[in-house]
Amino acid sequence: MNEQPAVLTPGTGKKTGGRADWLRRLALDIRRDKYLYMLALPGLAFFLVFKYVPMWGIVIALQNYSPFAGISGSPWVGFENFHRFFANPDFMLLFRNTMAINLLNLVFFFPLPILLSLLLNEVRSMFYKRAVQTVIYMPHFLSWVIISSLTFLLFAKGSGLVNKILEASGAGKIDILTNPHLFWIMLTVQSIWKECGWGTILFLAAMAGIDPQIYEAAKIDGAGRIRQMWSITLPAIRNVIVILLILRLGHMMDVGFEQVFLMYNGAVSQVAEVFDTYVYRVGIQQAQFSYSTAAGLFKSVVGLVLVVGANRLAKKMGEDGIY
Repeated sequence: MNEQPAVLTPGTGKKTGGRADWLRRLALDIRRDKYLYMLALPGLAFFLVFKYVPMWGIVIALQNYSPFAGISGSPWVGFENFHRFFANPDFMLLFRNTMAINLLNLVFFFPLPILLSLLLNEVRSMFYKRAVQTVIYMPHFLSWVIISSLTFLLFAKGSGLVNKILEASGAGKIDILTNPHLFWIMLTVQSIWKECGWGTILFLAAMAGIDPQIYEAAKIDGAGRIRQMWSITLPAIRNVIVILLILRLGHMMDVGFEQVFLMYNGAVSQVAEVFDTYVYRVGIQQAQFSYSTAAGLFKSVVGLVLVVGANRLAKKMGEDGIY
């Protein structure tokens, strides 16, 4: 950032610069709101200790890392691990599977909390609204282990509840858990069931801030519920939608290790192997630390580029963006 040129402060004859002014304002803000800044200290310490300090370890992506020699003693190999990763035939398979699962989530999972929030916002009975919210929030608190177990109990070919019902009714059994054509859809449905309700919180909070007088004016003008939803509610939460979409794009290379790993089996290996499981398999199980770090760093860089690009595009389109 270019420093602003120093200027003379009228009446004092003292020179002040842009950075000096910024530091002075920051010091005044900290002195004025010291208790608020103290509340932020635990969060800052968490990110510093557990997020930023461990980032130093990514340098092993440029080394032939040996745990016995350590980072300082391991030989440097430049971008050899990246070249090996991009030349590996598994790279395109990983890229296809990761992108396909994320695109399905983006198309089917992302809009559903918005739609559900719009419907809940139209409910006038507070008891019914809170009861529905409680029910749809609950799956968020279940771990992927429990959700995977429920999926096996429902859809296992031999002992699954759904297949037992189909068999008793005379219909044939369906094979979902080991069917490669249904694996991506099954992951998407699991994600929707677990997180769709929880995703409505931010949208409902944004809708709660809309001035009720706007709705009253629209009613006087003859606007119905659908028209109010389209012309008032949706534009009011547009910034929240854009911000969440930008953040979502930052995770286009992340599928969620736990979900895929727990649903993984040999029959679906060609469609279930993603970057997260690949990093675990080659990094932990095969002890290729430098190679797996290069693979992990690649998807992080892609996510950063997508966030920065989407944020700039949003700003050019007149939205606020995330920074």
